[in-house]
Amino acid sequence: MNPGSMEEKLIKYLKHMAKVGGSDLHMKATAIVRARIRGSLEKIGNVAFSPEQMDQLAKEIVSEAQYERLIEDRSLDFTYVIGKEARFRVNLFYQLDGLSGVFRIIPVEIPTLSQLNLPAVLHDFTDIHRGLVLVTGVTGSGKSTTLAAILNEINEIKSDHIITIEDPVEFIHQDKGCLVNQRGVGQDTKSFGDALRGALREDPDIILVGEMRDLETIDIGIHAANTGHLVFSTLHTIDAKETIDRIIGMFPGEEQNRVRMSLASVLEGVISQRLVKTTDGGRAAAIEVLKKTPRIEQLIMEGRDSEIIDAIEEGKDIYGTQSFDQALLDLYTDERISTEVLMENATSPSDMKLKLDGVGKGAIKKEGEVEEEPEFFGFKDDEED
Repeated sequence: MNPGSMEEKLIKYLKHMAKVGGSDLHMKATAIVRARIRGSLEKIGNVAFSPEQMDQLAKEIVSEAQYERLIEDRSLDFTYVIGKEARFRVNLFYQLDGLSGVFRIIPVEIPTLSQLNLPAVLHDFTDIHRGLVLVTGVTGSGKSTTLAAILNEINEIKSDHIITIEDPVEFIHQDKGCLVNQRGVGQDTKSFGDALRGALREDPDIILVGEMRDLETIDIGIHAANTGHLVFSTLHTIDAKETIDRIIGMFPGEEQNRVRMSLASVLEGVISQRLVKTTDGGRAAAIEVLKKTPRIEQLIMEGRDSEIIDAIEEGKDIYGTQSFDQALLDLYTDERISTEVLMENATSPSDMKLKLDGVGKGAIKKEGEVEEEPEFFGFKDDEED
């Protein structure tokens, strides 16, 4: 690496971001570098890199083949590694002013479900032998981390063959009790569909599909779950009901009834995540959890999706399931989130107000509480470009 190279500058920014607890580094041609810290974007330094400098950065951190793909496709996903210190999931893409890049930290150590403060019911998904489990949420809500924690626990306690298909490969799973084969789209396989079809001939017990992006991947994934495999994957949906509607809606009308029957049979769970601001300036995960029960299976089969949320809430004490509003209410009664955050993130603010009235004095509203301004993390570059 040449002193003063763009890659050297990148590493300086990445190390600084990691030091102050940031999650994503944003570099955009003509703009000052920013980092997402505690959920907000903060400027780092005062230098804006030119389009030529951002292009040079791309040439320094990707292979020649990857650079050609970036030019052709106008975007590129890959993993960037700094020695044994850190891994980052990267997306480079073109925009009006040139090239931009987003670098997301991937923890080297895979956190446990307990360390992530996730609901205890999620441990149940490590003891399933077949079926489909989906983790959903918007970008940046922690889906990959939750899946990695579940897979890591399985790796600790079982003796299975696990195949992961990711774009790109994020968390690295060592062979422990299980044999783990990890395949990166674009590097080890052409597409999710190709890799998933191949996986069915590779004697897997568990298949992790990084994302169900298209109808082909969803169809093969359901088929794999139907044929005795345990399939984990993610979707960019906000809750369990939308997840079910999205999957079925991807198929032509004449196939939707068949898919609904198959999904009702194989869907073992949906874990939906939202990150919300906490009173101490951090963020906490509000988790909706659907688990397969006879009633849930019947509701999906009969197309009574609007009743699913009630079934989830009624199963809290028996099955450990919970809706977003129940999760938010728990965070509120534990005084981890404010009334404002509770109402902003509630699925139905009016229903939440009724629930607040119902819990009465159990949830104490703090009057006159002023939210602290976030601390500014920044530094000046030794040299300006």
